[in-house]
Amino acid sequence: MKQNLINDVIQEMIPFLNNAQTEKLQMVLQHTLFNYEIVENENKDNSLEQNLVELFLSAKRIEGCSEKSLKYYLATIQPMLNGIGKQIKHIQTDDIRSYLTEYQIKKKSSRVTIDNIRRILSSFFSWLEDEDYILKSPVRRIHKVKTASNIKETYSDEALELMRDNCAEPRDLAIIDMLASTGMRVGEMVLLNRNDIDFENMGYDHLYAPDLDRDYSSPLLDVELRNSLVRINRSLPVDAIDEALIKLKNFDTGSLLQKNILFMDYLQNGITVKFLVRGEEQSSIVRLIDYKNEKNNSFYVVNQFTFLENGNNRRPDIILFINGLPIVLMELKSPSKDEVGAENAYHQIRNYMQDIPSIFYYNAICVISDLSTNKAGTITSGLDRFMEWKTKDGNYEDTAYASFETFYEGMFQRERLLDILKNFILFSGGSNSRFKVLAGYHQYFAVRKAIEKAKVATKTDGKGGVFWHTQGSGKSLSMVFYAHLLQEALDSPTIVVMTDRIDLDDQLYAQFSQCADFLRQTPVQAESKENLKALLDGRNANGIIFTTMFKFERGEKALSERRNIVVMADEAHRGQYGFDEKIVVSENKNGEKEARTVIGNARVIHDALPNATFIGFTGTPISAKDRNTREVFGDYIDVYDMTQAVEDGATRPVYYESRVVHLKLDENTLTLIDSTYDILEQQSDVQTIEKSKKMLGQMESVLGADSTIASLCDDIVNHYEKYRANLLTGKAMIVAYSRPIAMKIYRRILEIRPDWTEKIGVVMTGSNNDPEEWKEIIGTKAHKEELARKFKDNNDPMKIAIVVDMWLTGFDVPSLATMYIYKPMHGYNLMQAIARVNRVFKDKEGGLIVDYVGIASALKAAMKEYTKRDQSKYGDMNITKMAYPKFQEKLQVCKDILHGFDFSGFIGGSPLMMAQLITGGTNFILDARVPERKDMFLKEAMLLKQSHSLCSSMTTEQERHEAAYMEAVRSTIIKITYGGTAGKNLSLKEINDQINELLKAAVQSEGVINLFDSSKTGGEQFSLFDPAVLDEISIMIVKNIAVEILKKLMAEQVSLYKRTNVVQSQKFSEKIAQLMNSYYNGLITNEEVIKELLKTAQEIAELYKNGEKLGLSQEELAFYDAITKPEHIKDFYKNDELIALTKELTEMLRKNRTIDWQKKETARAQMRKMVKRLLKKYKYPPEDYDYAINTVISQCELWTDNVEPRKEEKLYQFMPERELSKVAEEKAPYSVD
Repeated sequence: MKQNLINDVIQEMIPFLNNAQTEKLQMVLQHTLFNYEIVENENKDNSLEQNLVELFLSAKRIEGCSEKSLKYYLATIQPMLNGIGKQIKHIQTDDIRSYLTEYQIKKKSSRVTIDNIRRILSSFFSWLEDEDYILKSPVRRIHKVKTASNIKETYSDEALELMRDNCAEPRDLAIIDMLASTGMRVGEMVLLNRNDIDFENMGYDHLYAPDLDRDYSSPLLDVELRNSLVRINRSLPVDAIDEALIKLKNFDTGSLLQKNILFMDYLQNGITVKFLVRGEEQSSIVRLIDYKNEKNNSFYVVNQFTFLENGNNRRPDIILFINGLPIVLMELKSPSKDEVGAENAYHQIRNYMQDIPSIFYYNAICVISDLSTNKAGTITSGLDRFMEWKTKDGNYEDTAYASFETFYEGMFQRERLLDILKNFILFSGGSNSRFKVLAGYHQYFAVRKAIEKAKVATKTDGKGGVFWHTQGSGKSLSMVFYAHLLQEALDSPTIVVMTDRIDLDDQLYAQFSQCADFLRQTPVQAESKENLKALLDGRNANGIIFTTMFKFERGEKALSERRNIVVMADEAHRGQYGFDEKIVVSENKNGEKEARTVIGNARVIHDALPNATFIGFTGTPISAKDRNTREVFGDYIDVYDMTQAVEDGATRPVYYESRVVHLKLDENTLTLIDSTYDILEQQSDVQTIEKSKKMLGQMESVLGADSTIASLCDDIVNHYEKYRANLLTGKAMIVAYSRPIAMKIYRRILEIRPDWTEKIGVVMTGSNNDPEEWKEIIGTKAHKEELARKFKDNNDPMKIAIVVDMWLTGFDVPSLATMYIYKPMHGYNLMQAIARVNRVFKDKEGGLIVDYVGIASALKAAMKEYTKRDQSKYGDMNITKMAYPKFQEKLQVCKDILHGFDFSGFIGGSPLMMAQLITGGTNFILDARVPERKDMFLKEAMLLKQSHSLCSSMTTEQERHEAAYMEAVRSTIIKITYGGTAGKNLSLKEINDQINELLKAAVQSEGVINLFDSSKTGGEQFSLFDPAVLDEISIMIVKNIAVEILKKLMAEQVSLYKRTNVVQSQKFSEKIAQLMNSYYNGLITNEEVIKELLKTAQEIAELYKNGEKLGLSQEELAFYDAITKPEHIKDFYKNDELIALTKELTEMLRKNRTIDWQKKETARAQMRKMVKRLLKKYKYPPEDYDYAINTVISQCELWTDNVEPRKEEKLYQFMPERELSKVAEEKAPYSVD
């Protein structure tokens, strides 16, 4: 009872105490109460317990649970509380386990019943935890009870079509399609409301695709498209519409991305066409969408839209057509299936892009959804760049979680969707690395607010406001969207983009230049004060001019008095000071005092552009003390804080690790550093300049001491190599106090690691007074640009950049995850600097700041200017309190999942023992009898890896080894089930090498681990047609791994067949799918499935011999298979006739194959006509076998799309037999770039 009391006190105090304080409080309570006896009040009030149960049931009722379910919940929870006999907050995991065990014995219940009880108790205690009634759910560590496999029959496509054919009403058709495409239960569908996804209420018309009379090989609604273009462009003749349609349907050769870039230009700006009027050539623009009159467009939401391309038959879940164009593609997944979610929808879309690329030529937005998660992206977006849309009206104060309804109504209201299509989608990146950008909801609403503010400001006080969006959330692109919209809103304004640093000016100019097509004009950069004058003086309209604020100078007259000039100032709070004139007194060389007038930058700029509107963009908040910035720009237009950006996935959190102690700085030095912060905060006060110079000089001598630099560099190298070098791409940044100290750090690190010459570089400004030996290291402007390119290239050997001021603002390297700080900074300068590591990149958990000069107090001071929730969530970024506890929790979860498999021998074990335990653990996770185990482990092990990336320097040796083991098992599962890196085929040597590298980096393992014996397969090659490989697989001890390897190898071979042989690929796809379903449902054992898969592999290998027996090449065999696919077809023809038809068909296609077949529908139609004529010559197909011709046509189209056309001189030469690629040969990964 005494311990219960102590636990209650501790639980109440946990939100207010750190770990050390909590432990101390527990010790004090135990000591104080040692001599006291605690007796619980017998008349205790049980009303709270009952109230909690009632509150839980009320919450479930609001979620939509039926009264019948609620009664079942109450009948399950109340007996548990009575049976255990403890207060809810005192119930522990062992209490629940004991209760479930006793219940099963007493009631003789099945495992299914026990798991249902566990599930309800888990829901109850999880709700209590979420509502802060208890600290942690006691059911969390009780996993799903293993039950016998429940084998469910699934309907074939033929059965579904039969049901559809027998539907008398459209309602019945809709029900069948909804159940078949989403996988939801009937009960779930009954609970659906129209408002859950009601496009009709938003003005969309619904079409059921199978009812349409359409060409299944066209991604367009052709009739609707033509009618819409005629309606929108009434003043243009039919010839103009026809030419626009030709351009729209026939893109030049190029990648999918290049074709989509062209289409988006058509969509946003129209298609330029030429036509004759009374014999005279004229030109005009055909608009695809009427952006001014939303009602003049057609909006259709279409389901079951079957599309045929390259022999692939695909049916995306939902497509939104505007004027007959498939603008939005949506892939939906069932919310009732735990193992399937939005991530699977993303991968499905990526597969569609390979199988049916034409539909994506016309795509603007892709949507992935499982009802709970709803995200939008583009054809180039990685999964981490698909974003939620969390508001309907621009109010995002409380948008931690976005509902299904908010996403669709917020983004797809007709008028708003048209606005997004025209003004908030652009292409960025270099010429060889273009990518498509869809604005986030925070960018959309903020830019719209800023435009409305600008309209008012140009007519009044010229204060356009301050646009505060936290660093890394896309502020530069928001500026591009804003500049684009200004041109229409203000009638061709001149836009001046102003920064306070040359490097920032260059970076922002480069970003705008990459978006010149979207902006419809080319930005220019002022090269000098004179050039700036020339660019502004006398200009009446248009122009996007980049300049630093220092190029403005006081003149006798203004550069321009126009009102439609907008000055966009990046990092608005820097340098925008001083409307007043000041008298500054100083001494000259002779010791004589001189007085001069100093005018603030703000006054100079405003005098040059007296009627301009000024808008400030910033990634950090404006200080409450800062009146200058508000005086120039006005108040905030929009705030998108750190908390919101992290919740949205727009940025990653930043964590802090102090290593000041490793430098052994004395108290005097630390006091000096603190004093320096105080001086820095007063830099705007002219009278403190001399005092600060003297103190900063002291800092230079202290921080630049040789012994201190040696200690610093030793620790940085040790920390980097042990904990950061193998994280993501290994990119890191060292921030040095000054230029001389930066050079000292550079030289010292090269003394420690002489082979790091390509790995490390110095980026800082140069001076004419620099020592000669510095100049080669600092280099020219071109050298710095090359360093920037190398540092941004994730595959380049340059990994560490030493900087002083350059690259600390506006320089983005998403994979950068580590920053070593050896420079006192404060306020916005500090927050701008640390934001270099908060960018989103793959599975990056967050950025790590490693502090060597005690910036913790400055961090906390800077956070005081942030929003209240930012202060609450990120006021303390220390990894000991944030990342390390999360790591420990995830490590325990992974160990719980592996319960039943002993891997303790991994720590300190021999290479052989370690290899056996990795493969054993992999085999355990892949057990088909527990299908949910693999997905759960992969998810939790990934979270473990991410959290460990932040706190690896804090973990114990045992924790490091256990984490390394989990990552080795995770990596092995990924490579076996999903393939090697960059889409390569399976290579056992690759798996061995990568696991060894992983363990070497994580736990300094010296031995060589051999998970799989790849010596018999030649190491690199792992082919389905190598008998040695098949023999090795058949005798593998780890049978679950053997099944996964075989399945993957065969899937890869079938994918090769898909490109050339439509019949065989379909046959083996169905056979493998049937086998694996039987295996996963427990109908056959892993030994049996291995035997059947090996048998199927042999059948695939035999295919190569079949062609030889018939005297056919592999190419010809594919056509032979297509011709002879129908059952009994050989009863109508002699085999010699079929072979003759095959050879003539193949030869005809060879001779007439042109590149036009891939891009022109007319050429494809001509090909189909030729094929049908030849088949008719051979009287093929026989009567009642008309459907057979479709198979042959499909095979011909597949061949034309996948075989390269001949050069002119070889068109009529005999084509030698082509050897098919083997499974283990490297394939070029698909790319849309």
